[in-house]
Amino acid sequence: MDEKNRLLELRKLLKQYSYEYYTLDKPTIPDSEYDMLFRELEQLEEKYPELDDPNSPTKRVGYEILSEFQKVTHERPMLSLGDVFSYDELRQWSKKITDVYGQVEYCVEYKIDGLAMSLIYEDGLFKQAVTRGDGLVGEDVTSNVKTIQTIPMAIPYKQRYDIRGEVYMPKSSFNRVNRERLANNEEEFANPRNAAAGSIRQLDSRICASRGLDGFWYHVPNDVNSDTHYGSLQYAKKLGFVVNDHTKLFNDIEDVINYIEEASQIRNDLAYEIDGMVIKVNSYELQENIGYTSRIPKWAIAYKFPAEEVSTVVEDIFITVGRTGKCTPNAKLKPVKIAGTTVSFATLHNEDNIKDKDIRIGDQVIVRKAGDIIPEVVRSIKEKRDKDLERFIFPDKCPVCGGKLYRFEDEAAHFCINSECKARLVYSIAHFCERNAMNIDGLGEKRVEAFLNANLLNSFEDIYKLHNRKDEILNLEKFGEKSFNNLIEAIENSKKNSLERLIYGLGIRQVGEKAAKVLAAHFKTMDNFINATFDDLSSIKDVGPITAEYIKDFFNEDSNIEMINQLKIFGLNMDYIDTSVASDSIFKDKTVVLTGTLQNYSRNDATKLLEDLGANVSSSVSKKTDYVIYGTEAGSKLEKANQLGVTTLSEEEFEKLL
Repeated sequence: MDEKNRLLELRKLLKQYSYEYYTLDKPTIPDSEYDMLFRELEQLEEKYPELDDPNSPTKRVGYEILSEFQKVTHERPMLSLGDVFSYDELRQWSKKITDVYGQVEYCVEYKIDGLAMSLIYEDGLFKQAVTRGDGLVGEDVTSNVKTIQTIPMAIPYKQRYDIRGEVYMPKSSFNRVNRERLANNEEEFANPRNAAAGSIRQLDSRICASRGLDGFWYHVPNDVNSDTHYGSLQYAKKLGFVVNDHTKLFNDIEDVINYIEEASQIRNDLAYEIDGMVIKVNSYELQENIGYTSRIPKWAIAYKFPAEEVSTVVEDIFITVGRTGKCTPNAKLKPVKIAGTTVSFATLHNEDNIKDKDIRIGDQVIVRKAGDIIPEVVRSIKEKRDKDLERFIFPDKCPVCGGKLYRFEDEAAHFCINSECKARLVYSIAHFCERNAMNIDGLGEKRVEAFLNANLLNSFEDIYKLHNRKDEILNLEKFGEKSFNNLIEAIENSKKNSLERLIYGLGIRQVGEKAAKVLAAHFKTMDNFINATFDDLSSIKDVGPITAEYIKDFFNEDSNIEMINQLKIFGLNMDYIDTSVASDSIFKDKTVVLTGTLQNYSRNDATKLLEDLGANVSSSVSKKTDYVIYGTEAGSKLEKANQLGVTTLSEEEFEKLL
């Protein structure tokens, strides 16, 4: 392909990738690959000015506005930033400025990986929140942004005030939300940035409120309160806005580079994601003199950290089988270090992903690992491929039991449907026993596999026969009298669980913890649940027709009905235990925040206990908070509670109230 055609192709590709990233919040390529293609397009457009197009991705800012939100025209455009990817490029940018204006002062900030936002105040009151949109027109997302607890609803400033910054999802919120989505059989968010953007664009602000978003504020256009950018940020702090504490001033670009190096060393330890550093000329007068292009200010630049991606070799492709029978292809890699850890395996997701990326055994590939996400293969490096490498053919048989694999309509994954498949048994029994299901401590995956190999476990029912297999269990490695007694006690205790734990433990497709609780509360007994019609099930909120179909399919299997009957005989509770609060509970309808480490409760257990008592458990402290319950190493939340006069309870005081 010649360069002019390549230029046209890049415009088309980047428009599609931008739409997926900004408008749909579902990126299909990593940021590093987008940046590389964007830079290539810039270079080609510079080489062929006769192909100039005002609609090129290099001339645009942001993304399309979704029709569900009201359009708002920015009083002053929200521009993007130019990017540099090396210290030499950063030095060149600085030199262009210092050659004309002499020594300048730089304000250096962390580049928060979130969603750009403008907050507007009038007469001291919060009026509106608007996304960047296409730079000129954004989306009104006021009701959702109001749910962010750190954003002030009123400020001691009576003139119109427009402050801009980034709404982001902290790493802790991102991990929690993805665990919840996984438990409910929902697709996980790709990264915190897209999770934040997707949350802000929810039509139901209650969903946004549950996501635990936060914000940093870093720009005040047309500010009359200071002559410098840094001065504006300090004034914004006094008004009550959260300004990142890592913002610093430097007079020399080499000092800026040293600070970037420091930040790159600690970025993985931060509570939020950063993907680079932003360097701005501090003086407002100089900013106006240096000026703008149609898309970016020339007085600011973003230094992008090197992507946490590396190249290595695919030594093999193998299939793992989960508890639902889902078969996931994985790459065995030549060990390589990414983000400080050695990676030897990466997920390939499904057959279509392997085909689309044309990944073959023996290929050199780009592998990515971000935060706690499982490493994945981004793409193969086809130009380095040995011409003799053959395409990977997805197997048609289960690698564990040899049964036929099925790919159902509208499913990307293959499934082994043999209910006696050893791999399915290990994962399904371990799932049945996990903490949020039947809570049988001592039967994790490794131990379940050992019991399976010893022919002690082959079904859920076998769990409740283990008290008769003491001698055989004690013969197993690392299993003594105390371990046996603890296991049997945990098994006996599990019989008393409420119905929702059993429903979740059964592992019915798309029935996560939340759906299990809804179903148990609705039907009250296992028999009612089993006998529910498709219409009964699909009409329930949080269930719907697809989940209803999976439930009916599960109970249409005679073996599953027989299994339930056996569990009844073993004495398992089959009824919903209503833990709704008594009217005299002190925590009913109160907003409670947990902070620090509790000695007698995990955070999940304490949250569940409080919710059962009618409390609303929040992640942040505000004037509306009724109680803050604190453990050891409690920090800023406890301090804020004391400042606001919120009632605080030690763990001991909390237990006394219980």
